[in-house]
Amino acid sequence: MRVAVLDADGGVHRVSPEQVDELSRRVAAGLYERGARPGDVVLVRLPKGLEWLCTIRALYRLGAIALPCPEQLTDRDLADRLDRSGAALALVDVADVPLAAGEAPRPALPDEAPAFLLYTSGTEGKPKGALHARRYVEANRLQLERWMGVRGGDRVWCTAGTGWSKSLRNVWLPGELYDTEVVLQAAVRFDPDRRLAELAAVRPDVVCMAPTEYRLCAKAGSFGVGDLSGVREALAAGEALDAATVEAWRAAYGIVIRDGYGQTETGAVTGVLVGEAPVPGSMGHPLPGVAVHVVDGELCAEPASLPTLFSGYWHDEDATRAKLAGGLWHTGDLVERDEDGRLWFKGRRDDVISSAGYRIGPGEVEEALASHPAVLESAVVGRRDAVRGAIVHADVVLRPGQVGDDHHVADLQEHARNVSAPYRYPRSIRFVDELPRTATGKVRRAAVRESLDELGS
Repeated sequence: MRVAVLDADGGVHRVSPEQVDELSRRVAAGLYERGARPGDVVLVRLPKGLEWLCTIRALYRLGAIALPCPEQLTDRDLADRLDRSGAALALVDVADVPLAAGEAPRPALPDEAPAFLLYTSGTEGKPKGALHARRYVEANRLQLERWMGVRGGDRVWCTAGTGWSKSLRNVWLPGELYDTEVVLQAAVRFDPDRRLAELAAVRPDVVCMAPTEYRLCAKAGSFGVGDLSGVREALAAGEALDAATVEAWRAAYGIVIRDGYGQTETGAVTGVLVGEAPVPGSMGHPLPGVAVHVVDGELCAEPASLPTLFSGYWHDEDATRAKLAGGLWHTGDLVERDEDGRLWFKGRRDDVISSAGYRIGPGEVEEALASHPAVLESAVVGRRDAVRGAIVHADVVLRPGQVGDDHHVADLQEHARNVSAPYRYPRSIRFVDELPRTATGKVRRAAVRESLDELGS
């Protein structure tokens, strides 16, 4: 494993495989001296740097259970996860990372031994701990090869924060399982112009960003200017990717963004696979060998076909059984499947808007709004209405320099009518500075609904 660390000034510090191995060994020895043993939960809230990567590697080496957390967790959130996980140790600052000489025991553990405790995003309520076994590491070869297209010798940059399961799957594992260089960048405030410049400077072969990052870059002033010809594979996951953004990147750079879908509990499930031409807006086909079904509009999967399926929710057997009802894993996400077997995301089951007899997926409305040049991003929910039961409401973040007023409301409504079904257009629009998000960056539509309730809507 080779590592390239981006500093705050855009400089790149490269670390050799020998240095990574030595630091990982010393961290493992230090953790062992602190009392970390196989099966112990160790909470890790560190910046996305070399210390974080070597700590995750060290914990796996020791057989302890790594509980990676987002840097943005508040002290209250941190206390909650410490309490619920029963963590034996907590590393919340680079200074907490122990280094020691010597070797720590490397126990021979079965594939089903617990290794990672990954908390969900909290889109269905309080985040739950999803426990993954050691087999999770090797099982991720499927998505790394068939969806991400990782090859030996690649430079791989996945921008996901350390609290995302994607940081294990797409940051650590490409370097752990293949001879790749992993790009690490500690949390800096996202700036789309800066990101575009960094992509041109770092020249990753494989890049994986959140749809929001692709979307904001596509609306930046420097979009289309730099040389991004080094990017061979561009991936997106975490939320729905709109067709307008896919087309913008293709037109500006010739880069074809391939969407993918997975969950903290399941790992990768679907994606536009290597060599496939994406149909903009689609989340692709099931990964090879993964058996999915659409049941009453909900995406479900056969558990035995999911190589990276979790072992269960931490100390919550009832919640685990509820999601595995009827012998299927129930994702809670609504999709449509076309005649070619492609899947199209329509929204969370709880997010579907029932308005005057129509069932409206918020993702469809958000995609329509995203295609308007004044819109940066939006969150769509149902708003209670005495006549229709609910109407479509959108919280909209406009691009810099745009002012939210009645003219923009009418313009966005007309635009949505024209690019989507007329019954889907947002009858209610509110302009906001930013959207509420979970600690892992997903839009919290529930928070938008709650704020409308507080207004008496």
